[in-house]
Amino acid sequence: MPMRLVKSYVVFTFCMLVATLGHASLFEDDEARKAILDLRQRVEKLRSDTDQMQSSSKDDNAGLGRGLLDLQRQIELLRSEQAAMRGVNEKLVKDLTDLQQRYKDDLQSLSERLSKLEPEKITIDGVAFSAGPAEKRDYDAALAVFRNGDFATAQNLFAGFLSRYPTSGYAVTALFWLGNAQYATRDYKEAVINFRALIAKNPEHLRAPEAVLSVANCQLELKDSKGARVTLTNLIKAYPQSEAAVAAKERLASIK
Repeated sequence: MPMRLVKSYVVFTFCMLVATLGHASLFEDDEARKAILDLRQRVEKLRSDTDQMQSSSKDDNAGLGRGLLDLQRQIELLRSEQAAMRGVNEKLVKDLTDLQQRYKDDLQSLSERLSKLEPEKITIDGVAFSAGPAEKRDYDAALAVFRNGDFATAQNLFAGFLSRYPTSGYAVTALFWLGNAQYATRDYKEAVINFRALIAKNPEHLRAPEAVLSVANCQLELKDSKGARVTLTNLIKAYPQSEAAVAAKERLASIK
């Protein structure tokens, strides 16, 4: 029952009590007393019920307040956890992005390193072949030293190159430069050996006519004029259209 109706009922009952007391003289004393007691009990019961309802209402309101507070705390907790999860997710995304970038960088670096290890297509003195990075590097280093005029060091470098890469596509050309370095250091006998090795290895090589002419020059330095004449004559016959053949004819004419 709503509180307002309860209060109205109490007031109404109280008024009835007053009216009853006002007319008590109309009844016998015992009956009046009994009616009064009955009304008092009913009023007391109504007051008790009213107090209990008010107390229950207060308890309900207090419980509702506590429930709302608990709900608010749970909402705040969820918000906090959501914010924390958002932070974790953002960090995970950043870590994943960084990891992917490192993977790409490492893959690129590995690809570059592997490309340096792969054979390279080389064309030198009209001959095409494949050479590894170390092989090309060693040849280029030896040739650079030769062109700088350090013939003794170049001789050692080319000899070392041929020892390490005996089947290299650079081998014939390396023999040519090795012979020239030895000629420059006046090691004519060794120069002849290497020039002849070039000719035997590939008589059709672009450097072969020059190698034959260089043999003749070494022979002249060694005072072997007869051997030089034979070498120059063979050069003219074997490579008649070469520039070395033209030089050989001039050299033959000057040999006494």
